[in-house]
Amino acid sequence: MTAQELIDAIKELTVLELNELVKACEEEFGVSAAAGVVVAAAGPAEAVEEKTEFDVELTATGAEKIKVIKVVREITGLGLKEAKELVEGAPKMVKEGVQKEEAEELKAKLSEVGATVTIK
Repeated sequence: MTAQELIDAIKELTVLELNELVKACEEEFGVSAAAGVVVAAAGPAEAVEEKTEFDVELTATGAEKIKVIKVVREITGLGLKEAKELVEGAPKMVKEGVQKEEAEELKAKLSEVGATVTIK
């Protein structure tokens, strides 16, 4: 059997069959496939910087527009008119350059009153 025939045979396996094959190879040869995956994953991950600042975007207000306006005022410190304009102009950025925890908290507050929010 050539290397190409072996590769073609592996391509036809289901995920479960492939998992069983990996386990059998690990047992047969006394190695762990996980070690290779960790090394391979560590290489590209080092080159990619972890994102530290996030933007919270209001994409849709939902049925409870007044409640969304109140939450936007609370979050941003905007006046009533400005908050109303932001909400009615969705999709709009509510806050930019915030930490992940704060972005998740803001998303939760807005989602709780029916708004649709994305974190970028």
